[in-house]
Amino acid sequence: MARKTPHADITHRITVIPGDGIGREVVPAATTVLDAVSAQYGFGLSWDEKNWGSGFFKRYCRMMPIDAIDQMARTDAVLLGAVGDPEISDVETLWGMLIPIRRQFDQYVNLRPIRSLPGARSPLRSGADIDLVVVRENVEGEYSEVGGRSYRGTDHESAYQQAIFTRHGISRLTHYACRLASQRRGRVTSATKSDGRIHTMTFWDEIVQEVAEQRPELQLNSAHLDALVAAILTEPEQFDVIIASNLFGDILSGIAAAVVGSVGVAPSANLNPERRYPSMFEPVHGSAPDLAGRGIANPTGAIWAGSMMLEHLGHRQAAETVVDALTAVIAAGTCTPDLGGTTTTSEFTAAVVAEIHVGGQSPILALEEVDGVREGISERDRRHVSIQSHGRRMG
Repeated sequence: MARKTPHADITHRITVIPGDGIGREVVPAATTVLDAVSAQYGFGLSWDEKNWGSGFFKRYCRMMPIDAIDQMARTDAVLLGAVGDPEISDVETLWGMLIPIRRQFDQYVNLRPIRSLPGARSPLRSGADIDLVVVRENVEGEYSEVGGRSYRGTDHESAYQQAIFTRHGISRLTHYACRLASQRRGRVTSATKSDGRIHTMTFWDEIVQEVAEQRPELQLNSAHLDALVAAILTEPEQFDVIIASNLFGDILSGIAAAVVGSVGVAPSANLNPERRYPSMFEPVHGSAPDLAGRGIANPTGAIWAGSMMLEHLGHRQAAETVVDALTAVIAAGTCTPDLGGTTTTSEFTAAVVAEIHVGGQSPILALEEVDGVREGISERDRRHVSIQSHGRRMG
């Protein structure tokens, strides 16, 4: 019998973009798990799959159709796999898909939770109780279109790119981070480099301080990026909410994910908190063309991103069930090679579905074909993906 929630008996329409590389393997794993949990809780998910990405670009010289934003706007959320292809410039894949979606839908918060997973082998640290969230600014900052090149092809050729920081952008992001911290442990760390970037980052520091002072119950600490990276590597358990610019947040969340075991376990949410537009959910890892088609990609980040989507849509209990199932399966030693195990993508997915169904056990029961590939894992493969590849990672 389905467990009813306040939002039961409704169906959400979701734009699904598997994209490139292992995105085409981990997204089917995520939708399989989300279908299982939605059936448990009595709501529906209708998948509107789009074959956009690098393959689309090779046919039409663009990453998605002209009316793609309008198509996605008619759905409740977007679930993305990964984009990137060795044959296509990163500029095309990033600025032809991810950046337009984030900016057209004003997804100004990029939320990236990082949490210890018992059973996951960390290449950097073990035993620490890590539970932090990176709140990254997502639509301005260092990822700017303002710039260009001069004197092309000469000895004086130069390139320049202008970072754009606005009071509006920094303020609304800080308000979000403070609200989040008030629901957690009450600590906010702001990433800065104001000793070197004397205009943009001093402005960042001022606005973050102004907003945080409105919440005296919170503890605000400002940390230079280099010192912050060192602290994440050595004492990650001290952090609660880290607020960072577009570039700094991208870097810090990747480092923090490696600390808990693999970039393959890290999810992200591109949020429009006011819900005027759809939000987009994706794993942090890239398309990893070296792993694609081998059946060994870690779907944890994609599944966890799907859980974040469920919570955003109002199904918090279902979202927690997914994360609990992921945690239980990994704790039981059912891990893909990037976490030190020998489990395939499809085996891991089946174990998570089984855990959702039985609650409290995580055996690999009737293994299902999820990603179209089911192969044994060699010791060479296990070593090769000790940390799931960042290959073709787009922003």
